[in-house]
Amino acid sequence: METPEDLSSREIMEGIEHRSVEVNGINMHVAEKGQGPVVLFLHGFPDLWYSWRHQILALSDRGYRCVAPDLRGFGDTDAPASVDSYNGFHVVGDLVALIQSLQVEQVFLVGHDWGALIGWYLCMFRPQLIKAYVCLSVPFPRRNPTVPTVDSMRALYGDDYYICRFQASSEEGKVEAEMAQVGAEYVVKNIITTRKTGPPIFPKGEYGTAFNPDMKEDLPSWLTQQDLAYFVSKFEKTGFTGGLNYYRNFNKNWELTAPWSGAKIKVPVKFIAGELDSVYTSLGMKDYIESGGFKEDVPGLEEVIIQPGVAHFNNQETPHDITNHIYNFITKF
Repeated sequence: METPEDLSSREIMEGIEHRSVEVNGINMHVAEKGQGPVVLFLHGFPDLWYSWRHQILALSDRGYRCVAPDLRGFGDTDAPASVDSYNGFHVVGDLVALIQSLQVEQVFLVGHDWGALIGWYLCMFRPQLIKAYVCLSVPFPRRNPTVPTVDSMRALYGDDYYICRFQASSEEGKVEAEMAQVGAEYVVKNIITTRKTGPPIFPKGEYGTAFNPDMKEDLPSWLTQQDLAYFVSKFEKTGFTGGLNYYRNFNKNWELTAPWSGAKIKVPVKFIAGELDSVYTSLGMKDYIESGGFKEDVPGLEEVIIQPGVAHFNNQETPHDITNHIYNFITKF
C-alpha cells in the first residue's frame, strides 16, 4: 500500500482542495480534504500548510475533514504590512473567523511551533471552540507577570539568541538582509533539517551558523527535494518578514495577555515533542514539563509524549507516529 512518503508533491496537491476565505479583514489560503469532524492544523516558521501534508492525507482517509491554512504573512495568505498586525489577537481572530466559516461549533486543533503558541492562545481565549488540542513542540507559555517575554530570553541567553536577533524591525532589515544573503532555500533547509539541541545562537552577520551549523548537502529521507522546492517557491515570493513579525510581537503579546495571567487551560490536551527539539532542550522547558508546572497550568493535559531521537519538525520527520498520536487522541471525544 502506498504511504504518504511515497507520494510526490504533485500527487499530494491533486488530492487536496485549495480555496481563499475572507477572514478578519484578510484573504486566507486554506488547504482542505475529507468529510467529517474538522481537524484544524496550524503551522509554524518557516512552514506552510504543506507541513501537514502527511496528516491531511491520512486523517482525511480516516473520516475527518482536514483544514490547514497558511497563517497570515505566510504562503498564499495576505501579509499585512504593519508589525502589530501579527499579534496573537489578530491571528486568533483569523482562526475564529475561519472556524465560523466552516459552519461547525467545535474543531479538533493541532498546532506546531508558532502554530502551537497560537493554538494555546485560541484555547485560552475561545476554549468553547476546541474539542481537544494536540500540541507539538511548544508547551504552554506561562506568563511571567513582571518580565516581558523577550527580556527574560535576553537575560537567559543574551542578544545573540535567535528570538532576540529576530526583533530588529523589517525597516532596519537586519535579519531579512542576512537571510537574503544566503537565500530562501538555504534558510528553509537549514532550519527544517537541524538536529542541533539547545538555544539557537547566532552573532550578527553569521546567520548561517544559527540553527544548523553542520547542515549536510543531502536532504534527510523524510524531506524530498520536491517538498523543499514547494516551501522555497513560496518564501521566494513572500520573503520571511511575515513569519519574523510573529517573533516581533512576543513582548506585545505579553502586554496584551495581562488579563490572562495565571489562566488555566482546561481543554483536553496531548503534547508531543522530540527529545532533540531545540525548544524542548532550552528555556527550561524540559524541567517545566517534568516538574509538574505544565500540568499545573494545563489541568486538561492528558498525555505527554517525548519521541526518542526526533528533532523539532516531528510532524514531517515522523509523520506516521504523529498521525497515529493525533488519531488515537481525538477518537476519544
